[in-house]
Amino acid sequence: MEKNYARVSKTEKDLGIDVPFIKGQEVSISNCWHFSTDGREVDAMFMDAQEFRDGMNRIYPLAKRYEIDILAFSLMDTHVHFILHGSFDHCNRFMHEYVKQTSWAISHRRGERHKLRYVPIHHQVIDTDQYLKTAICYVIKNAPVGGIPFNACDYPWSSAALYFKREHGWTAPKWLEYKDKEDDFQKQYGIVFPGKYVDYQLVEKIFKTHKSFNYFMCISRERDIESRGGAISHLSLPMQEMRQHKTEVCLELYGVNNIRLLTTEQRLRLAKVLKARYNSSVKQLARLCGLVYTEVKDMI
Repeated sequence: MEKNYARVSKTEKDLGIDVPFIKGQEVSISNCWHFSTDGREVDAMFMDAQEFRDGMNRIYPLAKRYEIDILAFSLMDTHVHFILHGSFDHCNRFMHEYVKQTSWAISHRRGERHKLRYVPIHHQVIDTDQYLKTAICYVIKNAPVGGIPFNACDYPWSSAALYFKREHGWTAPKWLEYKDKEDDFQKQYGIVFPGKYVDYQLVEKIFKTHKSFNYFMCISRERDIESRGGAISHLSLPMQEMRQHKTEVCLELYGVNNIRLLTTEQRLRLAKVLKARYNSSVKQLARLCGLVYTEVKDMI
């Protein structure tokens, strides 16, 4: 996936950004897609740091197999986002294979078979440079916007740290030390060097300047993605955080921290309190409180 950026690359021409810049004019984009899974349909895709590392490591071989470019990604505890460039068929196969392999890993490690079999996979066409910039920034802001206590560029399970970084300064991220020593990086952190499969140089060409990048980081909003017909996670808080809130509310209401000690009636009340306080989806609440969704969907 190494590219020569001294001249206009074949990838730039295919993407559609090889045209002269005219202020205020949108540029048409080709063969670019925003893929995501639905976070409302699963309690956890990644439970701990090891599962996140494994999730990172399966990206590179699949991107290489399907010959696609990855412009941005973010792995969240209940869902994933990818901005992909390539034919729809190849990008779609990459995404489905990624979810399938993640499901296999969950089965092997946790013993939960077919965990992600019915998880919806959504895609959106990215057809202008303005929307591409918005989508990239939306994806790399997903963690802090979702309530996870990280700055966007510090979230370890995304591509956010790759863009517009300067080498050799004391503020440079550690990955810059390993740009030419990818094997050392993998030994140190247990993951494939993200700069090996994320086309961050192409992303910098798309934004053109760090000023433009910072501008879109500030203005990109979830509703800008939704207004284009996208289907993305509507969880008010990520599942990992909701588990903690469940324990706190359970202690507050019943003096215990284990839902196995609660009756069905008490679990229903717990679910209703969590919904009122945190605006969680009914499916998320059913999983959190050990209830059967089809039986309680009209009761919570």
